[in-house]
Amino acid sequence: MTDSRNLDQDTSTETGSRRQRAIEAYGSARDRVTGAGRKAGEALEEAPLVALAAGLAAGAAIAALLPRTRTEACLIRPVADRARETAKSAAQAAKDAGKSRLSELGFTTEKGNEVVRQILDGAKDAVRASAQAAAGTVRRGE
Repeated sequence: MTDSRNLDQDTSTETGSRRQRAIEAYGSARDRVTGAGRKAGEALEEAPLVALAAGLAAGAAIAALLPRTRTEACLIRPVADRARETAKSAAQAAKDAGKSRLSELGFTTEKGNEVVRQILDGAKDAVRASAQAAAGTVRRGE
């Protein structure tokens, strides 16, 4: 009979501790959600433009996931083609202007390669000197 009472008491205690852990987990989750909501509200008050940008980005991401209709494709294609061509032209103009300015300043591909080679050679020398210093320290037993 004593074993039966002990078993009932152990089961009751175990159930109570599980219940208590569930209550604590619920309370903790509620507090985190409340805190997150408060932080979001504060962020909206402090930086409304950031919130607007985040909303626009989220909307764009959702829109990108949705399939386009034929009407949208027909209406958007000419605009997208013009935008693509304009972007290509702008990128080419920027590239040409950059190359021209670098050339005026005397920067060429050959000089750039030479500088990179010098940097790599210097790095090799530094690694070699560091390795020799470390090996010398180990040999001397310092």
